[in-house]
Amino acid sequence: MTSTQVRAACPLDCPDTCALLVTVEDGVATAVKGDPDHPTTAGVLCTKVSRYTERTYHDERLLHPLRRVGAKGEGKFERISWDEALRTIADRLAPIAARDPEAILPYSYCGTMGLVQGESMSSRFFNQLGASLLDRTVCATAGATGYRYTIGASMGTDMEQFQNAKLIIIWGGNPIASNLHFWTRAQEAKRHGAKLIAIDPYRSLTAEKCHQHIALLPGTDAALALGLMHVLIAEDLLDHDYIADYTLGFDQLKARAAEWTPERTAATCGITAAEVVDLARLYGQTAKAGLPVAIRTNYGVQRVRGGGMAVRNIACLPALVGAWRHAAGGVQLSSSGSFPTNKPALQRPDLLKKMPRTINMTTIGDDLLRPSSPAFGPQVEAVIVYNSNPVAIAPDSSKVAAGFAREDLFTVVIEQFQTDTADYADIVLPATTQLEHIDAHTSYGHLYMMANNAAIAPLGESKPNTEIFRLLARAMGFTDPCFAETDDQLAAQAFKTSDARAMHFDWESLKQKGWQKLNMPEAPFAHGGFPTPSGKCEFYSAQMAADGLDPLPTYLEPYESVASNPQLAQRYPLAMISPPARNFLNSTFVNVKSLRAAEGEPHLDIHPLDAAERGVAHGEMVRIFNDRGTFVAKARVTDKARQGLVVGLSVWWKKLASDGKNANEVTSQRLTDMGRAPTFYDTLVQVERVSA
Repeated sequence: MTSTQVRAACPLDCPDTCALLVTVEDGVATAVKGDPDHPTTAGVLCTKVSRYTERTYHDERLLHPLRRVGAKGEGKFERISWDEALRTIADRLAPIAARDPEAILPYSYCGTMGLVQGESMSSRFFNQLGASLLDRTVCATAGATGYRYTIGASMGTDMEQFQNAKLIIIWGGNPIASNLHFWTRAQEAKRHGAKLIAIDPYRSLTAEKCHQHIALLPGTDAALALGLMHVLIAEDLLDHDYIADYTLGFDQLKARAAEWTPERTAATCGITAAEVVDLARLYGQTAKAGLPVAIRTNYGVQRVRGGGMAVRNIACLPALVGAWRHAAGGVQLSSSGSFPTNKPALQRPDLLKKMPRTINMTTIGDDLLRPSSPAFGPQVEAVIVYNSNPVAIAPDSSKVAAGFAREDLFTVVIEQFQTDTADYADIVLPATTQLEHIDAHTSYGHLYMMANNAAIAPLGESKPNTEIFRLLARAMGFTDPCFAETDDQLAAQAFKTSDARAMHFDWESLKQKGWQKLNMPEAPFAHGGFPTPSGKCEFYSAQMAADGLDPLPTYLEPYESVASNPQLAQRYPLAMISPPARNFLNSTFVNVKSLRAAEGEPHLDIHPLDAAERGVAHGEMVRIFNDRGTFVAKARVTDKARQGLVVGLSVWWKKLASDGKNANEVTSQRLTDMGRAPTFYDTLVQVERVSA
C-alpha cells in the first residue's frame, strides 16, 4: 500500500481557512486532519471538515452530466455525455448572447473561497460573453462597507494576538460554531484572567461560556455602541492623545453620542441601563489601565436595516480608548483586506466590451420574475449557478423558487450534489471537491496565504470549475489565450508579488509548504496609518456624506420591529433570526448524514413565556409565518431565546425538511443601509401550533 500526505486548505466560508493534511492511500483519501504546524489551525479541525472524506465519497455525489427529464423542481434527470451537455449549453446561450448577453446571469458565491475555483476562469467567461454582472452581497457587504468608511479596509487585530487580551467582547457571532480557532484563543485568554462578554440576542453556545451575556433586541447593536460611546465620553474613559493624533471628527461624534444616554440606549436595546454603563466602564477602565481590550465582531450584527452602520459604530470604539496601541487590542471583523490579491489578472475585466448591468444576488427572487423594461433591461433568460444554492439560501424563498421554475428560463447548475437549486436545472454539471483540484486561498480570519494541492484524481466525470468554464469557452468559440491558462498558471497570478505584504511569494514554494504569513505589523494601527482618505479613524466620514449617508455614527431602526412598524408587529409580534447551525455551513454539509443526524431536524427555539402564550409545548411542531411565507419546525422551549425572539438555526436544504421549506420562506429581500446586503435578521413572524 502506498501512503502519502498532501497539503491542502479548507475551502469553506469560514474565517479559519484551516491548513489541511490529507492522507492518501493507493489513490484514495482516507483522512483529513489539521496541520499541527500551522499557527492558527494547530492540528485542530471543526467537526464538519474533519469528516470531509465522508462528503467527498458520499454515495450521492454527482459524477456525470445530467439533463432534466421531469418538471422543474421535481429533480428528475437522465445521464448525458459531456459533449452533449456542452453542445446543449452553447446552443441555448449563443442566440441569447446574440440578442443581448445581459439576459444571461451568473449566480455564485462562496461554495469555495478559492481564488482559482471561485472567480477566475468563470469571470473571464462571463466577461467575454458580456453577461450581466452579479453583485455578490448575500453575506458581508453591509458590515464591510461600514467598516471601510471608518477604518479604511477589512483589516484589524491579528487572530494570533487575541489570547493576550484582557477583555474580549464577542459581538454578534458564535465562534464555537463558526470561528473555532478564534474561540480557542479566547479560551486561552480566559484562562489567563481575561473577561469574555457576548453580545447577542440569542444565548448561543458561545454566549453560555462567556462571563456575561448581553441579550439585546435584534437590530439594535448600533444603538448599544452609541450608548457605550456616551458613557466613555461622559466619564472620560478616553485616550485623548490617540484621539487627537489618529482620529477625525471627535467633536461631532461627542455631540452625537451625548444624545444616547444609558436610559435611551437600554430602552432601545431591550436591556438595562446598568448593562450599558457597566460594559462601557469595563471596556474603558481596562484600556485606561494600559491593558489590551479587543472586540471580535461578526456578520450577525449586519443582517438588518442598519447593519452597515452597526459595524461602523462598533469600529469606532477602539480608537476612543486607544485599544489599537496594543497588538492584542482593537477590533476584527475580517482580515480579507490585508491580502494583496491580483483579481484583475485572475478575472480579466478588460475582456468586457461594455459595462453590463448589475443584478443583486439578494434580490434574485424578484429579478428572475421581472419582465424586460427600460429600467431593468432584458428579462433574465439564462442562469448559470456555481458555488451556491440560491433556492435554499436566498431570502424570500418562495419567489426564488418561482423564478427558477419558469419554463422559459434556461438554468445550468455546476454542483457536487443534487441540491434544492439543482432540482430546477436544465443541465447539471458535476464539480470536483477540494480534495480533487488546485486552488489558492486568502482568509478573512487570519493572515496566511494558503495553497491547496489536489490530493486525489477527480471522481467519475467531475471536473474543476475552471475546466468547466474552459470547456464552455471553447464551445462558445472564445479564442483568447487566457482561456487556455492552467490552474497552476492562475494560482501563480493570485497575489501581487510586488506588494511588500506578499514578500517572496512564489506559487511553487507555497504549494510545497502549504501556507505563508503576510508581512504585516503586529499592531497595524498603533501609530495611525489607517487606509482611509484622511489616514485616520474617521468618526466623521466625508465619503459617507458624499454617498448620501449620515457621516456620523447613528442608529437606524429595523424595518420590522415594534418600534418601527407597530401595526405589522401586532400581526407578527415575534422577531426571528436564523443563524448557522453548528453542524452545517450555510447549506453545505446538510446532506452529510452523520452531521444531519447530529443536528436532528429543523427546530425553533422559543422563550417559555412566548410558548405558553401560544399553547406550544416543547417538542411540538409549530408553524412560523408572515406575509411572505410559512415553514414548520419542532419547538424547543428554552430561555436561550430572549422573550419576543424566536431562533431557527439554519440553513436546511428544503427537500430535507418535512414540509419542503426552510427559514428563508419568511425572510425579506429588503436591503441594508449600505452595501446593498440582505436583512435576514430583520424579520417579524407569528408562531402557532400545527394541528394534529
